[in-house]
Amino acid sequence: MIYVVIIFLWVALLLYLVMGGADFGAGIIEMFTSNKNKSRTRKIMYNAIGPIWEANHMWLIIAIVILFVGFPVIYATMSTYLHIPLTVMLMGIIARGTALTFRNYDAVHDNMQKIYNKIFVYSSFITPLFLGIIAGSAVSGRVDPQATNFMDAYMYSWLNWFSVAIGFFTVALCGFLAAIYLIGEANDDIERKSFIRKARLMNIAAVIAGSAVFIASVKENIPLVQWVFGNIIGIAAVSAATVSLILLWYLISKGKRFIIRVLAGFQMTMILLTTTYKHYPNIIILKNGGHLSLIEDQGAEKAIQSLGIALLVGSIFILPALFYLVWSFQQKPDGESEVESH
Repeated sequence: MIYVVIIFLWVALLLYLVMGGADFGAGIIEMFTSNKNKSRTRKIMYNAIGPIWEANHMWLIIAIVILFVGFPVIYATMSTYLHIPLTVMLMGIIARGTALTFRNYDAVHDNMQKIYNKIFVYSSFITPLFLGIIAGSAVSGRVDPQATNFMDAYMYSWLNWFSVAIGFFTVALCGFLAAIYLIGEANDDIERKSFIRKARLMNIAAVIAGSAVFIASVKENIPLVQWVFGNIIGIAAVSAATVSLILLWYLISKGKRFIIRVLAGFQMTMILLTTTYKHYPNIIILKNGGHLSLIEDQGAEKAIQSLGIALLVGSIFILPALFYLVWSFQQKPDGESEVESH
């Protein structure tokens, strides 16, 4: 049953990266959109993310519950030594959702709408930034349970070049995902070309940020190159992601809207597979050379059994409901968005 739980954890993280990433990326795209085009971009954005934006954080909640119930030592370590970036990320999620609601449903439309807009776009940037920082910190070997001062214990565990580089890489990936999804919602060639340009820029930004990640890993003696290229799975995943990226750009020119979304999600899957396979089952690498493992540091056997059964049974209800949610939104007339743009 432990492997069922681990699979659910990995899939939950993947779905949050793909769906939540596109959601955050919509705000990032809005940040880099000119003022005269922002209103139209927002309307298209709502059509794209409307079916899933309220359900996205379900995957994060599932991942947190799995760690809390099934891997309490890992959960306690992360929430202790990475509590600062975790808090910033959670505050970003709250601020973003609140701003999105108030800027669309506020009874009075005044200058506060400008503040809501700024909160929305900035929190859309900050949240994936710190999500990536947390992921990078977990494997950076900077978490130090033996630290004797505040800075070593709670700041340098995440405030390093490698973790920050992964944070910006995550931001670029989210922007790229959103741009690809928004291409499929564009109703004319001008809008479509605009989102293609944004996708191209985010793709370039992801390449630059990804290069920075590798440079930082070498500088800080993190064996990222070995993790990615030191095994057949990593090489195959990188190759598949590269081929799919080339195919994606080819199909964009052919107007294949659905398949480019699938390919973008496939690339995120390959990236996550590449970065997690080699050091599995170690989920946190400690500064003292130790690690926390999903196998060695699992919770009580009864807890794992109960958690596995709950996840299997719950998926029977959650997944059909999610598919119905997406389907129901797709039945709306063309051009109608979930919420009105302001």
